[in-house]
Amino acid sequence: MASTVRTRFAPSPTGYLHIGGARTALFSWAYARRHGGQFILRIEDTDVARSTPEAVQAILDGMNWLDLGWDEGPFYQMQRMDRYKAVIQEMLAAGTAYPCYMPPEELDALREAQRARGEKPRYDGRWRPEAGKVLPAPPAGVQPVIRFRNPVDGVVAWDDLVKGRIEIANAEMDDLIIARADGTPTYNFCVVVDDWDMGITQVIRGDDHVNNTPRQINILKALGAVVPQYAHLSMILGDDGQKLSKRHGAVSVTQYDDDGYLPDAVINYLARLGWSHGDDEIFSREQLVEWFDLDHITPSAAQFNTEKLNWLNAHYIKQSDNARLAADVSRRLARRGVDPESGPALEAIIALYKDRVSTLNELADAAEAFYIDLHPAEELLAQHVTEAVRPALATLRGKLAEAAWEKALLSAAIKETCTAHGLKMPQVAIPLRVAILGQPQTPSIDAVLETMGRDLVLARLDRVV
Repeated sequence: MASTVRTRFAPSPTGYLHIGGARTALFSWAYARRHGGQFILRIEDTDVARSTPEAVQAILDGMNWLDLGWDEGPFYQMQRMDRYKAVIQEMLAAGTAYPCYMPPEELDALREAQRARGEKPRYDGRWRPEAGKVLPAPPAGVQPVIRFRNPVDGVVAWDDLVKGRIEIANAEMDDLIIARADGTPTYNFCVVVDDWDMGITQVIRGDDHVNNTPRQINILKALGAVVPQYAHLSMILGDDGQKLSKRHGAVSVTQYDDDGYLPDAVINYLARLGWSHGDDEIFSREQLVEWFDLDHITPSAAQFNTEKLNWLNAHYIKQSDNARLAADVSRRLARRGVDPESGPALEAIIALYKDRVSTLNELADAAEAFYIDLHPAEELLAQHVTEAVRPALATLRGKLAEAAWEKALLSAAIKETCTAHGLKMPQVAIPLRVAILGQPQTPSIDAVLETMGRDLVLARLDRVV
């Protein structure tokens, strides 16, 4: 095996980059970084009917948002067709591949008959060259497929870095088609040539590829290529224990950006989906690279947990620099048509609320109330700004108009008002919150007043009182 670790992420651009693919990319990236190796990005776009430029861009956008930088690529399989065809010609010349003229309808009929007899449906090797076997003359006008001459004896085995020892009898496999009748190579063949040419040392991928692995190993051996190590990751289940669906996680990675998650929180969360480092729940990207190995990946399915992701995201928001958060929230407000330059300093609002939210969208919701033409809901006004409390709010308005605009003095003005009107703090503070922010619960009311500024506070109080 090559001394330098080389891993790859090889998505098909038939859709967006979802959580399962992102975890595969992360583990491949982290393993390469841990060992000072290279991480290669390869776009497996041979499914021309389903591959789209938009899906390619969605994959690149997702990788960039997660900051999973690649060292080589992206390579596109459709740009490597000449190489695949050259290897197929070499295999035909070496006798490790052969043309098969069996029409598709004949193959379908064969499989149907095998199923009817209770047998495993498979190609019967009728065009496979064997010593002493006389093949029929190729039928006129039929373009052959090219099949790989799979070994018939023994087993193909590998020590999976996640699942342990796996052995498959060669007799279980028929001769795989490696090129279609129109000459285009098939998925399993392209993957083999790519991994060979790119010197991939560890193939880390989902366990839906386990059945492809014995075929790929046999082709690699037929080519005289070094066989990489394989690590097959178990699937991710949703919150409800079912296969991940769009309802819980199987959405584009960039949707997590839209929903207000920080990329570092998503990276931390993904790393813990099936891998662990002791009891550590929160760790930086740098710690992940330092600690990451394949020994602590669990072979059992991982379960997506939205609550856990939200908890992690809340932690990362709390730890984030206010200026960074303000830049992100400002973009979110702009998309809503809200101008944060039109009111209090956004960073000050961020500082007030960042310990109270789980997502950046919640932070934007909180900030928005400081900048819009606010009209508190009638039912909230009716519930909290009652005739009994209006005189107190009027008194407070007078005190706020004269007070030096400092948190401690604003707090004193509220307490003096409560005393003067024989009211408890919540009886004044909650109506005040509703009047100036349209909500009965906010951070400390004196801090809110200080952040909002005298002019805006008085204007909003006047509208209500």
